[in-house]
Amino acid sequence: MSNECIIAIDQGTTGSRVFIFDRGGQVIAGEYAEFTQHFPKPAWVEHDPEEIWSGVETLLKKALQKSERNPSDVRGIGITNQRETVVVWDKETGTPIHNAIVWQCRRTSTQCEKLKEEGHEPMIRKKTGLVIDAYFSGTKVAWILENVDGAKEKAKQGRLAMGTIDSWLLFRLTGEHSTDYTNASRTLLYNIEKREWDEDLLNLLGIPTSMLPEVHPSRFCFGKIRDIAGLKGVPVLAMIGDQQAALFGQLRVHPGEAKNTYGTGCFLLFNTGDQFLISDSGLLTTLACNAEGGPAYALEGAVFIAGAVIQWLRDSMKFFAKASDSEDLLKELDDSPDELVFVPAFAGLGAPHWDMNARGAILGLSRDTSPARITRAALKSIALQSYELVQAMENDTKERMNLLRIDGGATSNTFLAQYQADILNKPVERSGNVDATALGSAYLAGMEAGLWDLKTLETFQSDGSRFEPSMDSQRREHELRYWKRAIEKVKGWAE
Repeated sequence: MSNECIIAIDQGTTGSRVFIFDRGGQVIAGEYAEFTQHFPKPAWVEHDPEEIWSGVETLLKKALQKSERNPSDVRGIGITNQRETVVVWDKETGTPIHNAIVWQCRRTSTQCEKLKEEGHEPMIRKKTGLVIDAYFSGTKVAWILENVDGAKEKAKQGRLAMGTIDSWLLFRLTGEHSTDYTNASRTLLYNIEKREWDEDLLNLLGIPTSMLPEVHPSRFCFGKIRDIAGLKGVPVLAMIGDQQAALFGQLRVHPGEAKNTYGTGCFLLFNTGDQFLISDSGLLTTLACNAEGGPAYALEGAVFIAGAVIQWLRDSMKFFAKASDSEDLLKELDDSPDELVFVPAFAGLGAPHWDMNARGAILGLSRDTSPARITRAALKSIALQSYELVQAMENDTKERMNLLRIDGGATSNTFLAQYQADILNKPVERSGNVDATALGSAYLAGMEAGLWDLKTLETFQSDGSRFEPSMDSQRREHELRYWKRAIEKVKGWAE
């Protein structure tokens, strides 16, 4: 059998992964490493771009060695990445001028409120499909230019480059400065109807055109690897934002198909094909991929804190040693109705609320509240936030989802998957490959390399697990009533 393979780099919010897929679409090696989360002020979140890069470089070497493949066997590389997180670097030295500002960071909330007050939101919504929120990259870049000594002048001189994490990794791997449609569509600077950087938006935020990467389809030859990890000359054949990658990884490539990914955050995408819909229910419009890897539109619901709440319970509260232990902790509990509600609005509330000033809270505490009860409430919060996304999606599309397809690391928690089915009152189907983000970037790179076509990819899809709803309507109404009350309590807290 041929030793040809594809490498997928999956650069996430809390860690980076590198997978190597054989010609049959199976993972033959994988490596993972977490990296440092920096919180310089309350609600500010940063990453060190150099730490991200060095980590990915190390993982490439380890994964290739583990796979027992030679660099000459690698037909191409796909990159998928945490979206909206942005880096600004010096074009001459290649050195970042500031830490990457992460998508969860709330530091530009005041600037965003000012833009809303000045009446810019309708124009921005029409051009980008996005709302004005500190979540997106544009105001983060503007903040760096305003707050880093000499940055604004260097930018005017054409000496600085900006990019989301895909662009940063591509630059380090190949020396090229490019991105794809899906990542560009998350910057608040890109006109998704015309598919071009928008001069009005750039002028509004004071960002020079010279800083911007070139934009290409997600399936494209973005450049060839320099002498890195023994992979000199290997082409980068795909780049795609992580949630759009998961949509492609599950082959939800036709209009009307959807998926929900449970990672650090939680993201529901609904493919609308060539139709550019503006949501009436607090959802975003974004660019995704069609069956050939070209651009298509999608509606998206974005929850900022999903699996990250379990990481918080592990790292900050020390409730358990590993995230996978969270399910075992619940075994000491009975299944009686609970008034305890955990709203993990650590980074504000995303869809459908879009409240930058909301903050996290645990409500309904009593003397018998235990780590197990708080953990259960945290897991429920992931499903309850996803419930709101599904309701909004059905309202916008006027279509009822017969089932919800799910992927992502958090879905390995059976309690969460079952509770999701119960609170939605519809079946939930868990992907056979929970790492659908890496799968999507690998699929696109393999298609561009000529290894696979869509029919071949369909044969790679693994059977997953199905969860049927079993909660009675009275209990469901109880759970939803308390959740809705709790959500209203946390809104506007940081004003």
